[in-house]
Amino acid sequence: MIVTKTPFRITLGGGGTDLPSYANTYGGYVFAVTINKYMYIVLNEPFDDLIRLKYSKSETVDNIDKLDHAIAREVLRYTGIDKKIDIVSLADIPAGTGLGSSSCYTVGLLNAIYALRRITTKNVAQSAHYVEADILKYPVGYQDQYMAALGGFQELRNNLKYNEITNTKIVFPQAIVSELNRNLLMFYTYTKHNSNVILTEENKQVSQNNGALENLHEIKHIGMKIKDAVWNGDLDMVGVLMDHHWNCKKKITSQMTTSRFDEIYDFAKKHGALGGKITGSGGAGFFIFYVNKDHHAFITKMEAQGIKHMTYSFESLGSRVIIDI
Repeated sequence: MIVTKTPFRITLGGGGTDLPSYANTYGGYVFAVTINKYMYIVLNEPFDDLIRLKYSKSETVDNIDKLDHAIAREVLRYTGIDKKIDIVSLADIPAGTGLGSSSCYTVGLLNAIYALRRITTKNVAQSAHYVEADILKYPVGYQDQYMAALGGFQELRNNLKYNEITNTKIVFPQAIVSELNRNLLMFYTYTKHNSNVILTEENKQVSQNNGALENLHEIKHIGMKIKDAVWNGDLDMVGVLMDHHWNCKKKITSQMTTSRFDEIYDFAKKHGALGGKITGSGGAGFFIFYVNKDHHAFITKMEAQGIKHMTYSFESLGSRVIIDI
């Protein structure tokens, strides 16, 4: 039996610039970090030849083509497994909430299969991106797969000259990390989305060049400034820049926010937040707010608005095998 543990991520800056419609022409930039909320994949080889898959549903089939779960089906096909496998997934956070759950599943499952088969691979993130973007044709960028695989604070770029994704892992002073963790407050909105729908629309808006392109240029520069602000310990500037980022992000597609979310955001700004944003592609999931004081009072006021505070810590490690027996 193999068990893998794969962290979810929050994007601190540059989100959306890793989408192919932008990144493949202009070069994307993402500054993100993983958190101590995880996707767990349990893998076992049963006595019989059936394929069993347990997630929010349960599937038992005798052929991978009969699997409804698209990622599991194509990962099994990609790794050459067509029978005799049990797969169970468990997660700390619901799917569709903007923290990269789909790619956590892809990366975690690939890691588990490689461990089961004693295969050494150098780039699980690249394989995960290939399954999602090239095989399944999802309109995804590259940050989710690389963050799930690598962990920690990362700068991610795509090198257009060599057609490759590069990463730089950044180790900040612990005092800065602790203060940033303390001031970035996360709230669950009790909503979910299909990120592929929103990402398809965002790619379309960029391709049509109707203003989305200019906003993504600005978002990329904001992302770099946010990383510099953290590096310099100017953390209040992170909040100010997040506010600027959110205003740019909302202009890309109407699906990025809702009137309800706008009300929540305005309320947060009036009660102590310097800035914030919805996680992931937008439209649902978690709000992140930067708040530099009176955290308890802020949390109490926000929860009175019908959203739930989630405690978390930054995670320095990426996907790994935690049980191999």
